[in-house]
Amino acid sequence: QFLMANKLDTAMWISRLFTVYCSALFVLPLLGLHEAASFYQRALLANALTSALRLHQRLPHFQLSRAFLAQALLEDSCHYLLYSLIFVNSYPVTMSIFPVLLFSLLHAATYTKKVLDARSSNSLPFLRNLLEKLNANQQNILKFIACNEIFLMPATVFMLFSGQGSLLQPFIYYRFLTLRYSSRRNPYCR
Repeated sequence: QFLMANKLDTAMWISRLFTVYCSALFVLPLLGLHEAASFYQRALLANALTSALRLHQRLPHFQLSRAFLAQALLEDSCHYLLYSLIFVNSYPVTMSIFPVLLFSLLHAATYTKKVLDARSSNSLPFLRNLLEKLNANQQNILKFIACNEIFLMPATVFMLFSGQGSLLQPFIYYRFLTLRYSSRRNPYCR
């Protein structure tokens, strides 16, 4: 009943779990290197879906105006929608999957705790303990994500010179970094 009552949140939870699954199979290529590249794209596309759903949740009434675009660019979900679109067709870079993986893991853990609380207060104590440990390290994870975002800028320039990136990628990624710097929700980006 809880899942059906919160359909949009449940859809984002499922897409975040799928993002974690695909990211893990990219980082640990158990099925081979060729399959790992497809899991990289799947993880970024699932993250784009999650970000689009979250953006729709925050700004439900779409308008084709400059004010709406300015308001959308203030949202972190818009930032990560752009992030996914920047890297989805590029050469797979492990460093670029970590922010997607860790944000999905944090948000999925939060919603999983709500699902467990709706089920019963003592269900699955091992999973609850794991979620509490993840929540206790949330600040360190957010700091790691912010550092990863920063160190990815020189990586995009290196990808350009090595022939694995496009000419526009460093410039678009720089714009992403300026948007992250102005983030209202995550102070660690500053």
